[in-house]
Amino acid sequence: MRRVSRRGWRVEVSAAAALFLAACVSVRGRPAEGPLDEAQIYLRAWAEGDYAALRHVVADPPANLEEQHQRFREDLRILSSRFELGRVHHEEDSAVVTFRALHVLRGLGEWEVNSALRFVRREGIWWVRWTPAVLHPEAREGDRFSRTRTRSERAEILDGKGQPLTHLGEVITIGVEPRRIQNRAAVASALQSQLGVDPVRLQKVLNAPGVAPDHFLPIIDVRPERYQLVRPALAPVPGIFFRRKKNVRLSPAEGFAAHTLGRVGEVTAELLAQLGPTYQPGDLVGVSGLELAYEPQLAGSPSGEVRLTHPSGEARVLHRFEGTPGTPLRTTLLPEVQSAAEMALEGVAQPASIVAVDTATGAILAIVSRPLEQPLHRALTGRYPPGSTFKVVTSEALLAKGLGADAPVSCPPAVAVGGKQFRNFEGEAFGNTRLRTVFAHSCNTAFVMLAASLEPDALGAAARRFGFNVEYQVGLPSPGASFPEPRDETERAAAAIGQGRVLATPLHMASVAAAAESGRWRAPYLVANIEEHPSASLSPGTRAPLHALMRAVVTEGSGRAAASIPGLAGKTGTAEFGSGTPLPTHAWFIGFHKGVGFAVLVEGGGVGGRVAVPIAARFAAAL
Repeated sequence: MRRVSRRGWRVEVSAAAALFLAACVSVRGRPAEGPLDEAQIYLRAWAEGDYAALRHVVADPPANLEEQHQRFREDLRILSSRFELGRVHHEEDSAVVTFRALHVLRGLGEWEVNSALRFVRREGIWWVRWTPAVLHPEAREGDRFSRTRTRSERAEILDGKGQPLTHLGEVITIGVEPRRIQNRAAVASALQSQLGVDPVRLQKVLNAPGVAPDHFLPIIDVRPERYQLVRPALAPVPGIFFRRKKNVRLSPAEGFAAHTLGRVGEVTAELLAQLGPTYQPGDLVGVSGLELAYEPQLAGSPSGEVRLTHPSGEARVLHRFEGTPGTPLRTTLLPEVQSAAEMALEGVAQPASIVAVDTATGAILAIVSRPLEQPLHRALTGRYPPGSTFKVVTSEALLAKGLGADAPVSCPPAVAVGGKQFRNFEGEAFGNTRLRTVFAHSCNTAFVMLAASLEPDALGAAARRFGFNVEYQVGLPSPGASFPEPRDETERAAAAIGQGRVLATPLHMASVAAAAESGRWRAPYLVANIEEHPSASLSPGTRAPLHALMRAVVTEGSGRAAASIPGLAGKTGTAEFGSGTPLPTHAWFIGFHKGVGFAVLVEGGGVGGRVAVPIAARFAAAL
């Protein structure tokens, strides 16, 4: 315990307080003599906001000492202050202790002030001779501090051709006024049925701390055309209200690339903590998608001034925060491809996604996740067993071994591996046939037996050539695809048909289709300035036979529902997951057409050839 004696009282600085002080006040070159302890006490009290304690070290303190410090903090919206002690210059009964103050101003950032504490010694005790110059060297009695702040217009998100993906328009905010609600269940039901708003979300808004009963609480923004459709059902419900909002950034159509582009909204307390001191309550920020991921780039930084105004009205600028304008973010999306993908999913009731990539570069041309009401961007972040779409990878391993597209193979109705029975869909069997036929009709038993003939690491090596277990940057979070090393022959058999522990995102499976078309796997990417693009060549001589196998799927096999699309090639998948008898299945189709590799997934959709292929056909036809 360190004690500093004062006239008539004593200040005690405990070990814990000393540690806190070290965080607020640091000392450069501690002198042998002078009022250093008193300076530390003063600055610690300032940093802690304990303004009453300042009087214990101030000689003849002004009546408004605490008020001046409080007003300084409030007028400049200071979040925190740190201090660094400098030198002590002292004579017999006077001294000056210099210090550097680092004030963090909400919404602007850090402001550095070099100032000083002036001391007088009376009867052996050092006292601060306080004037407003302690707050800032240029401040005098009667002066007031103030600040300004401006933010530049948010930068645009651009498409692959450098054109804006959004425009300014009008939306209608649909919300509630708590005191007008007569029946919460009726409000929740109306918002859910008309707009897909989760009732849990409504309850969170209504039950949030500090909610004023007479205030409008926003729930969802909709375009004028949708507002006209839902208003007749919503307007009669007591408690639901509407407000127009202009100059809002809008995409070409409602829901267009919604999960990818994200949205802009008022900053939340959680985001304030993440984004840092250059943001303040009321700011509009990205709250999801690219708008959030690239918030600093799109928003830039605010500009502002710290001003000192004299009683005469004369104002002086003490500091300028030089803001920076936001810079546009260029993506690889092509609006026409994105629109084709979204139209292909119209009317699909189950959760679904489509991803399309450029087969020559890996650039993502379109990416769609549905339903819109769910925040999960399943096309990017959902990982699923790829099912029979993985047979593209297994076939590449077989072709690399020397097997030809017309090589003789067998397709029995069932085969046992390690005590586990593997069967074909709906009991199909093709007997003694060719590789082309078992690929086109997705014969599980044939691929299970063929995989057993491969070298132990051959399947894993082929998976790596298609980007499995490869880390890459997309521009938004995406976990890619994993191919765990099979632990036994049963796992190897399951992996060969895309089951077991094999998992992939729809985005990654689109890159697999693109690799089959181009002969080289390229990591998919969404943001144009990503510099590193991992890639790998497929085995020599496998590209042409893969084309033939995948084309046969459409012309004669499980993808015949898309046979009307010239040149379309692909692979269906019906991937088991979960539990039950029979097991539920995801419906897949991956393919390529006109230089575009793509993947279609319908969660729990059933059979790939019956559910995913018609969606793929609509998409490919629009290309």
